[in-house]
This record gives sequence, C-alpha cells and structure tokens, in this order.
Amino acid sequence: MQLFDNKSQTLREFKPLIAGKVGIYVCGPTVQSAPHIGHLRSALVYDALSSWLKESGLEVTLIRNVTDIDDKVLEKSQEAGVSWWNLAYSNEQVFAADYRRLGIQLPSNEPRATAHIPQMIALIELLIEKGHAYRALDGSSDVFFDTASWPSYGELTNQKPQDMESDAVSSTKKNPQDFALWKSAKDSEPKTASWESPFGQGRPGWHIECSAMATHYLGESFDIHGGGLDLRFPHHENELAQSSAAGHKFANLWMHNGLVNIQGQKMSKSLGNSVSSAELFDLASPQAVRYYLLSAHYRSTLDYQPGVLQEAETALERIYGFLERAERELAPTRFAEAEKGIELPEAFVSEMNQDLNIPAAFAVIHESVRSGNTDLDEQRIREANQRRSEILRMLEILGLSPSSWGQNQSNEHAVLDQLIQGLIRARNKAREEKDYARADEIRDQLTACGIELSDSSNQTHWSLS
Repeated sequence: MQLFDNKSQTLREFKPLIAGKVGIYVCGPTVQSAPHIGHLRSALVYDALSSWLKESGLEVTLIRNVTDIDDKVLEKSQEAGVSWWNLAYSNEQVFAADYRRLGIQLPSNEPRATAHIPQMIALIELLIEKGHAYRALDGSSDVFFDTASWPSYGELTNQKPQDMESDAVSSTKKNPQDFALWKSAKDSEPKTASWESPFGQGRPGWHIECSAMATHYLGESFDIHGGGLDLRFPHHENELAQSSAAGHKFANLWMHNGLVNIQGQKMSKSLGNSVSSAELFDLASPQAVRYYLLSAHYRSTLDYQPGVLQEAETALERIYGFLERAERELAPTRFAEAEKGIELPEAFVSEMNQDLNIPAAFAVIHESVRSGNTDLDEQRIREANQRRSEILRMLEILGLSPSSWGQNQSNEHAVLDQLIQGLIRARNKAREEKDYARADEIRDQLTACGIELSDSSNQTHWSLS
C-alpha cells in the first residue's frame, strides 16, 4: 500500500511502525457550529482509510478529537447567549448524529480537549524546561512556543519562518511567528473557560491540544496524522514543531484531504456559500451523500454542483439494481446466496492500495455491474453470482453495502420494480398480439425515464441506463 506523505511530498510505501498495528490521529471538528460538507468529507476520508487498513489485516486505533474550547467556541456562545459548554456539547451531538447517518464508524476514542488539560500543561512545562517555550514578556499567564529555538520550524509546509504569516503581532512575545501554548484568563471571558496552571489561570492554545491528545492515546510516535488541507498551516506545522521540540518523533506520515468548492468557488463564510450537512441530507439519501463525498480522490478538491447528488443516486441505483436483479434471478438456482469469503478483484485492491484511489475503485465496481448484467442476460449463472459476491464485498469495504443501510433503498427499488414489471408485461402482451407500435411506445416511455430494457431468450430485464 502506498500513501502520499504531505511532509515529504512523496508517495511512500506504508509500513506500520509496529507490525500488524496502525495508530491514526485525525483532527476532528471545532464544535462552534453545526457541520458542513467539508466536515463530513474529512471524517469520511479517514473512515474509509481505517476500513481499508482493517481489510488489509491490520489492527487500527483511530483517534478523532473534539475541540470543545477555543476562541471561536467562546465567540459563538456569547453571540448566541448560551454557555460555551452548552453550545459545544449541542454541536458535538449534531456532528455525532450526522456521522452515524453517513455510516461513519465510531473511532477507537473521541477525546475532548477539555478532558485533557493536565496532559497539555505537562507538555507545556516540558517545552519550557527544554528551552523551547517561554512566559509572556509582560508577565501575564500567556506562554508561547519559541519558534527561533527550533531550526526545523516550517519543515511540514516547506516554509521559512520569516516568510510565514505571523500568528499575531504582540509586544508580549519574542517573534511574530511564536504561537500561544497557554492563554491567560480574560475578564471578558467566562470563568468556567479557564483552568489553574503553573503559569496562572487560563486555557490551552489550539495547537497544544492535539499534540497532547495524540501523544496520550497513541504514544510519542505513531503512524498517521490526518486532517483537512486547511489545517496544514498553521495547525499541523505548529503541532509538529512543539511535539518534535518536546523530543517526540510524533507522526510518521501526514495525510491531508482536499477542500470543497461550491460551483467552482472556494467555500467560505465570507462568500456565504457554505453547504450544511442538513442541506445535503435534504437533497439525497445518506448513502448517495456518502457515495458523492467519496467520488473524488481524497487529495483533490471536491466541487459541489447542483445535480451531483442526483448523479450519485443514479450511480447507486445501477449497482443496487444489479444486486436485486441477481438476487431475484438466481433465487431458483443453487446460487441463491452470495458466496462468502470470496477474493476481491485485483483491480479493486490495486486502486485502493494506490493512495486510497476510491474513484477508480468505484469504476471497478461499475465494470463488475456491467459484466454481471451481461452474465445474467446470457444465463452465465455461476459468473453472475461471482460478480454479485465481489460487488457486495467491495461495497461493504466502502460502507455502501445495502444491508448496512436498512431497508429504505430496497423498498424504494422494490416499488419501482413492481411498476416497471407491470409495463414489461404489457409490452410482452403487445408483442404477442403483434401490436408492435404499442410495444415500442412502452419501451420508448421507459427509455425516456432512464430505464433500459434487455430481452433474453425467455425474459426481459431492466436496469437504469
């Protein structure tokens, strides 16, 4: 398996640090507001990665944190007139519900930042002791990371400190690029948003949160650190610097999923073009949303356009349509049940191993559907059953197996099948009575609706064109 490492900017062969085990840390949401399309895409990428690693025989520990205290959470809670912890918890529950709806599996642990303040304080103390952090120059409780003390600062994004965007210009720190590890309590903020520390009353900076939680759950070195491309700088750059300066090897490989554009424009609050998860689920089934979010390579930009979810629904209908057709037509044979333990197609394995190329893996599934329909048309029963079994396995790995989504999709398809079968019977009767004009009219009616008929020697099958 090869994965693209954003630190070295190369495609690397993935070898776990500990044979048979993989540790992954993913930066989860800052729960200042409800989730949008970008949040869902990021969580889904690492859910798919975890699924494939498990399929490859590895024991996966996936940590996805929740940032429930930071500047934005406090700002939003003040605007809403509610306590910060109430706002954070409410939004966290919305995220959890949307993850479940999308079929995203629970991580091994989902730590909240506020539950790991002691670990953060201990890491800050270690950095001060090693000479890589200092108390604010004005004598306040603020503590900063000393970027000048760490020559490798900028190695993740290949930048020189003097060329970087500064964290904030302040007379309380030595260099503009120095970033906050601990923030002193402010009179304008609620007292519940600060903790006692050796540096004084305050709260942790954003970057130190993830370094402390990743190390606490995965150790001082682990396999993969993931997150959205927007986190690469400054968040991940600063994580790497402070963890390395503390003497930790930290992440062996850095993965970043691409961002989301809305009709060719970068999604941003200033443009007002954000698409919420609620909007997505209003427009399509959860499995279609999942299919769409996986339809572009994880490192590429995903462009949201009107109609893309309907295209995903149609693509899934083709796949599920074949599976239901196969189940129906193979029922009278000894191949009534799909085979268990069947090997995955080599092309699927190859694409998934090539930097998690899920769009190409989807192409393998659709090719198997085409082959399977042809096998059924030509009564190659054994081959059709093999295609069905392979497709079910591939869908299961990608979280799109019909059985994992309940009966809604099957019920909808069953109703559609009943309607189409009625038209097929009417067409067959017209052909028997040599009323070819009527038979052609029915076929044209179905074709106009995107239904393709296939006549075999003894029956007629339908599929979405």
